[in-house]
This record gives sequence, C-alpha cells and structure tokens, in this order.
Amino acid sequence: MSEKPDKMEKNSLHDPFQGLMRSMNNIFQEPPVKGFLESIDEFFSAPFPFSAFPVELNETDKEYIITAKLSGVKKDQINIDIFQQYITISVENVESTTQENQNQKSIFKKSSMQRSSRTIPLTKPINEAKVKANYEDGLLTIHVPKENGKRLRIE
Repeated sequence: MSEKPDKMEKNSLHDPFQGLMRSMNNIFQEPPVKGFLESIDEFFSAPFPFSAFPVELNETDKEYIITAKLSGVKKDQINIDIFQQYITISVENVESTTQENQNQKSIFKKSSMQRSSRTIPLTKPINEAKVKANYEDGLLTIHVPKENGKRLRIE
C-alpha cells in the first residue's frame, strides 16, 4: 500500500530544506567562518574574569581601609588613581595569540583587552602622599589616612 498523499507532500517539501540546512551547516564549518564563530562563542561563554571584582570599604577613626579581591590578577595589571575624594581601582588584561597553518598558508591573530574598574567615594579629602597600597595573594589593600579639613570660626 502506498503512503497517504499529504505525508508524501510533507516529505517532498522537507527535502529541499534539508539540503539547504546541510549546505548552511557546511558553510559554518569552513575555516574563515568557523574561526569567527568560535571567537564569538568564546567571548560570550567566558565572561571577563574581573568584570565586577568585589571591593570592601572599612573605616576606623584614623583611616579608610579599602580591600579588593583580585584573584588571578598580576600586580602590573592593577592601576590605582587617587582623586580629591575618591579612589579608582582599575584592572586591565591584554592578550594576543597568533596561530599559523602552513598547509593552508593562513595566519590567525587574536587580540583581546579586558578592563574593569571600581570607584570608591570617601567622605574626607585624600592626601595622596600618605596613601599606601599592598598586593598579596590576590588581595589588594589600600590604607588611606583621614585628613581633617580646615575649620572656620564663625564671627
């Protein structure tokens, strides 16, 4: 017994689409497109390692103590900027890789830059000459002595 007509129509309709889908899959498996798609996947699957690093601010009578957890970050990737009443900690990572394929005579170069920063506002002015920073075992500690402003006597 033969198949029903609507079932045959469905099978014949799917064949052109299946061929098209196979062709599209083949395009995305070839080198220039495949490498591009892999780099996009890598970008979205591996979030920035220090995109929102935790920062804690503690205050004593004499100083502010700022701690930032930066595990996996090297000391030379950290920048600390001191402004009148706030401190900005920024972390920057630049990576570059090159792959060469002699058979296809192609070169694949990839560069990436990741940057993250946190700004900590303080209630007293900062004397930058007295600020001390220490980085050990992935923990950045910044000691900011409190400075007293000048008080005016009201006449």
